[in-house]
Amino acid sequence: MSESVLRDKSKDFAKQVVLLCREMKKRRVESPLVYQFLRCGTSVGANVHEAQYAQGVKDFISKLEIALKECNETDYWIEVLFNTGCVSSDEFNRIKKQIIELRRMLVSSVRTMKEKL
Repeated sequence: MSESVLRDKSKDFAKQVVLLCREMKKRRVESPLVYQFLRCGTSVGANVHEAQYAQGVKDFISKLEIALKECNETDYWIEVLFNTGCVSSDEFNRIKKQIIELRRMLVSSVRTMKEKL
C-alpha cells in the first residue's frame, strides 16, 4: 500500500478526531479526557507525515512505530470515552473502524520496511 494512502488516511483521521473533540467540548466532556484523545489522535498523522522526511530507513521505521503507539493510545482513549458515556456508539464505531484500519496499515508498513533492512 502506498505511503501516500497512509498519509491521507491518517490526516483524515486527525480531522475526524478534531471534529469529535469539538463536539465533546460542546457537551462539556471532561477536558483532560478530550485533550488526551485529541493529542494522540492527531499525533498519528503528524508522525506519518514526519516519516516522509526521515533521515534513512531506520528513522522512517521509528516514526511509523511512534505513529503506531499513538494509534494504540487513541484506541485506549476512545474506549474510555465510550465506556464513560462521553461518546455515542455511532461515534465510537466510526472512530474505532478508522483506528483498526490505520493500525493494520502501520503494522504492515513497519513489517515491510523491517524486511527490507
